[in-house]
Amino acid sequence: MKKTKSILIIGPLPEPTTGVSLANKVVYDIIKEQSEYTIDVINTSYSRFDEAIGKFSFHKLFFNLSFYPKAYKILFHKIIYITPGQTFFGVIKYTAFILLSTVLRREVIVHVHGNHLGNEYKILKGIKKKVFRFLLSKTTKGIVLSESLKQNMTPFISEDKIKVLPNFAEDYLTSTTTEKSFEKLQIIYLSNLMEEKGIFDLLDAFVLLEENNIPYEAKIAGAIDYNQREEIEKRFSKLDHTTYVGIVKGDAKRDLLNWGTIFVLPTYYKMEGQPISILEAMATGNVILTTKHAGIPDIITHKKHGLFFEKKNPQDLYESLSYYTQNKDEVSQISQSNKTYFKENFTRLQFKERLLEIL
Repeated sequence: MKKTKSILIIGPLPEPTTGVSLANKVVYDIIKEQSEYTIDVINTSYSRFDEAIGKFSFHKLFFNLSFYPKAYKILFHKIIYITPGQTFFGVIKYTAFILLSTVLRREVIVHVHGNHLGNEYKILKGIKKKVFRFLLSKTTKGIVLSESLKQNMTPFISEDKIKVLPNFAEDYLTSTTTEKSFEKLQIIYLSNLMEEKGIFDLLDAFVLLEENNIPYEAKIAGAIDYNQREEIEKRFSKLDHTTYVGIVKGDAKRDLLNWGTIFVLPTYYKMEGQPISILEAMATGNVILTTKHAGIPDIITHKKHGLFFEKKNPQDLYESLSYYTQNKDEVSQISQSNKTYFKENFTRLQFKERLLEIL
């Protein structure tokens, strides 16, 4: 079949693995599978992981300038698919790509993976606000993760140009299943270990579990923010039933998710959208304990899929964990219903069908 559509992805790809880079990789793989498409990529992934997202540094400046010469690829593609950051600098670094795409009259698709872009625009002033709006107004089609997140693009384009594309979990996670044990809390955390993701709140809640002799076992996975590594490792050293297992991928990630019964994400991360890790946890039959933050309430219902607890409140998280110690049958029931809910809404096939329809 003749290739009739050409797409250039501009955004981060693994490594490091983040929600955005993982999603971009799957988008790339899906499009590459389609006989009518050609595809290329400009990988903007920043290799140094830390929590200072959106802050200027000369290291980031020179890094971002280093991929500008690849802008020539825009000449050979009709659709330019961009996953920008959600801060002023996170958008500005794509200036050359957006302007060249506009001059060449390419279709510019901006996929926003969070809930901060609209807030960033509100707090900007003067010339920075005008430049921010100017660049994003060149979008011909916007994509957000859920209905409540559309407001991140409505300052720049009309709502009819904004499409909803929920996240997904990959098929291999459900390719094998193991029988879960519900005798005690088997808790997993699967995200970057950073303050705004709630890692300190989680570890403080574990201290309360141990002080009250509540049986549990916890496994923590993800990259550690190097600025906070010393404090995080110090907290781990004080816990008897918590293990840091590092960065997990492939079979190791699947085994971890299948082992767990309770998935916890105490996030108040300002860039948060619709965490893929929550969908991965539901796919593998985990009860979800998380915060009512960003697009999470669009996919999680309190007491149906798990529990919401208050942000920055280890005591409330502790009480939520304690609740399931006393209600093991409920954990088992939610585990099964979460698997069904995932299969009906968030598989890779459903993501693929929605993506291709939008394109």
